[in-house]
Amino acid sequence: RYYLLSCSPVEGAESEDLAAVGMLKDITEQRDLEAQLRHAQKMEAIGTLAGGIAHDFNNILSAIMGYAELALIDIPHDSPIKDNLQQVLNASSRARDLVRQILTFSRRGEQKRVPISIVPIIKEGLKLLRASLPSFIEIRQKIEPDPGIVEADPTQIHQVLMNLCTNAGQAMMQRGGLLEVTLEKVKIDNELSATNPDLRLGPYVRLTVRDTGHGMERDIMERIFDPYFTTKREGEGTGLGLAVVHGIVKNHGGAIKVKSTPGKGTTFEVYFPVVDVPMKSAQATDQLMPKGHEYILFIDDEQPIAELGRLMLEKLGYKVVTKTSSVEALELFKADPTRFDLVITDMTMPTMTGDTLATKLLKIRPDIPIILCTGFSTRITEQRAKEMGIQRLVMKPLSMKQLAEVVRGVLDEQKKSKLRVFL
Repeated sequence: RYYLLSCSPVEGAESEDLAAVGMLKDITEQRDLEAQLRHAQKMEAIGTLAGGIAHDFNNILSAIMGYAELALIDIPHDSPIKDNLQQVLNASSRARDLVRQILTFSRRGEQKRVPISIVPIIKEGLKLLRASLPSFIEIRQKIEPDPGIVEADPTQIHQVLMNLCTNAGQAMMQRGGLLEVTLEKVKIDNELSATNPDLRLGPYVRLTVRDTGHGMERDIMERIFDPYFTTKREGEGTGLGLAVVHGIVKNHGGAIKVKSTPGKGTTFEVYFPVVDVPMKSAQATDQLMPKGHEYILFIDDEQPIAELGRLMLEKLGYKVVTKTSSVEALELFKADPTRFDLVITDMTMPTMTGDTLATKLLKIRPDIPIILCTGFSTRITEQRAKEMGIQRLVMKPLSMKQLAEVVRGVLDEQKKSKLRVFL
């Protein structure tokens, strides 16, 4: 704890210092609040920085992901290059999700949860960890093939695993050890529920991360989930890792337990409730990308992205005209407003931004459907886009399947709208 000691002399009748009066004040809470304020300011700065680079970074990812997808379509199915390109896509997807997670965390946004099996997320995360942890730390996994379906955000599940395993790895950096990750289905009975009020009766998926590191004393263990609490040296950690993990688990309706013995290691047990909801099959839907034949005007100020948009949309059967200038795109549209069935435009562009372009296009032709793409923007939101008459606001980078679905969805909605007016 921290104390402030202040002393004052006590003068006698003849101005002699006869004694001193001291006051000892506990300022631990004040110091903690000051530390939290400093961390909050750091997080705000991180959020601002993340927003500043997100647009450019997502444009780079758009090109990497998009051209890799196009290459996968064109090469033979049995080509050895296919696996390499798939790894490029997997890494790009992780990078995309990481950017979105940073942006979401910095503005404390809501994540969307879907019914998923977390088995592939855990396996993929462990592959990444193996590459980042030294060889003297052994990684052992015990993963049931079908522990159950949970309603979760895949990126946040990945973050939980990475935070717990990174902490475990750091606890074994001095003398090595064993990192054991277990994923299994368990049933919570009355006895387990009584010891943890966050656990209800019924089936759960339990993720266990165990290490043989230095362990923790009880007083440390009681504070590890407190925001900004850290035992690391200054500059080595923010004290947010386990607090974020705890928040994610609680938001998913789960619970987290920790056991630790000094000198022997630590075990974290994370519980996610199993849901009785069918999981969407990614394999079945990947091959069913909706196509079309309509005319599309595609605008992006970066030539590689504009060219990528054209190639993808033409693969889907559409006829496409691209422009890298919003001003030129507006002039082209003015010359023949009925030529195009859909406009897809980037948000951040020089001279005229995407939302301004959309407003001008809608004044010329109020029924033109518009999709607005952005890597990051504080200027436009989904609600504001709808109020302006824009059909969709989508975040870059988009996979080819996502692009196919959003384009077909907007065009089909437009057709239904015209049919209702006609009837």
